[in-house]
Amino acid sequence: MTKQVALRQAGRTITVAEGVTILDAALAEGIAYPHGCRSGRCGSCKSRLVSGSVELLEHSRFALSQEEKAQGLILACRAIPTTDASVAWIGGDEEAPSHPRRRLNGRVTAIENATHDIKHVQLAIEGADPLAFAAGQYARLTFPGAPTRDYSMASGPSEPTLEFHIRRVPGGAATRRIHALLKPDDPVWVEGPFGSSYLREQHAGPILCIAGGSGLAPIKGIVEAALAGGMKQPIHVYFGARSDRDLYLVDHFEALAQRHANLRFTPVVSSAPAEVRWRTGLVTEAVAQDLHDLDGWKAYVAGPPPMVEAAMQLGTARGLRSEDLHADVFFTPEAASASH
Repeated sequence: MTKQVALRQAGRTITVAEGVTILDAALAEGIAYPHGCRSGRCGSCKSRLVSGSVELLEHSRFALSQEEKAQGLILACRAIPTTDASVAWIGGDEEAPSHPRRRLNGRVTAIENATHDIKHVQLAIEGADPLAFAAGQYARLTFPGAPTRDYSMASGPSEPTLEFHIRRVPGGAATRRIHALLKPDDPVWVEGPFGSSYLREQHAGPILCIAGGSGLAPIKGIVEAALAGGMKQPIHVYFGARSDRDLYLVDHFEALAQRHANLRFTPVVSSAPAEVRWRTGLVTEAVAQDLHDLDGWKAYVAGPPPMVEAAMQLGTARGLRSEDLHADVFFTPEAASASH
């Protein structure tokens, strides 16, 4: 049976079909409900259950703790209403971007190898104003003959083209076609922007960025926008990869660090020969060795689920407030209906 769920900030009541989460039902109605991973790992859709009851599907305890659940909080992306209900999202972010969500026609302007399994793809929007977004957000892309997938913008909001870093996912229908067949001048359909892991420009404290693999894409956009906007606080960027051949844009970030004294860039590889010049081990281990008090910091984390979860644990242990951690979780098609 369907349930009626009132959304306080939206001023609307939506019908939620049996087995459907509150977030999915709200997004299907075109409501700009704050969200990020859509899989119970980032906490961006954290909401207060004002009335009624819900069933909460599996989620990370770092996205929603037992204490928060006891206080009546839920994750809209994991909440299936079992009665009529009323909810209010708690983001209340003073810097929430107001960019309208749009569907646009684009065209591939360039595609090249970033690594052995990551393509650097650039797109131009055709016949319309450029896509307006906040640094760190993502778009929903449909390439010819490929299923629709979500990819984070690596470019900044002021750049004339959109830049994406697309990793080939084993068994991934979209990335297999993109890596094998995509070529310049191919059409692409772009919808967005989406995501709540975007740069908070009013934040004056230090910034920590942790990227894993192609998670460097939104981190690149965030860092470049922060520097271009004149943010002078310390910015620490940690980039984790499996081996030397999985690193990319190292020269680019090292050059940025040469020009900006407040930027520190640390590549970390988890497996490498003894003579490698990078830090070794897990990227979160490197962060833990270097930074011991994260109270007052903002953290932006992007990459695979285990890395994001480890970063959440580390942040909690080092005094990072939950509202100051912004996560972009990259799922494979097997783990989520739409993959980054």
